[in-house]
Amino acid sequence: MELVFATHNKNKLEEIKFLLPHYIKLLSLDDIGCDEEIPETADTIEGNAILKAEHVKHRYGYNCFADDTGLEVEALNGEPGVLSARYAGNDKNDLANVRKLLSLLENKNNRKAQFKTAIALNLNDNQNLFTGICKGEITKESHGDKGFGYDPVFRPNNFKITFAEMSLTEKSEISHRGKAFRELITYLSK
Repeated sequence: MELVFATHNKNKLEEIKFLLPHYIKLLSLDDIGCDEEIPETADTIEGNAILKAEHVKHRYGYNCFADDTGLEVEALNGEPGVLSARYAGNDKNDLANVRKLLSLLENKNNRKAQFKTAIALNLNDNQNLFTGICKGEITKESHGDKGFGYDPVFRPNNFKITFAEMSLTEKSEISHRGKAFRELITYLSK
């Protein structure tokens, strides 16, 4: 079976290839000739995952899955949420996004947050949605140099270190993305 992962990110692709059953041939957007940026215009994380999966299915005709991830901060009424990658502007600058977040939380005691990943799977004319959530808090300053995005300021519950201080293996065990992809892989392995 061929399945497209709606991403241009080679690292994500290799990570998922390693976890999938051997009978699934995983393709990227590059593999199917899709060099466009798929619009993410929904107002929810789940909606954006569905939009991307639908785009590939209808435009290119492949069975496909797509993911979207966001950071939701309680004291900011769920922001940055669906705008996580572009929180400080359309150039998707991780450092600027973190600075903006820390600035908005500067005088707030409630620093509870959660990462959420949604994966939409379009397979044989059926659609399924898989969600992973990791609860934690936003630190007052950046710690660590691993990972990307908000990892240096997100400390998961029951841990003393941020995602950016964890090995990829350790992070994958507890992360939102890891949880959602394990649900997807379990489903595909049936």
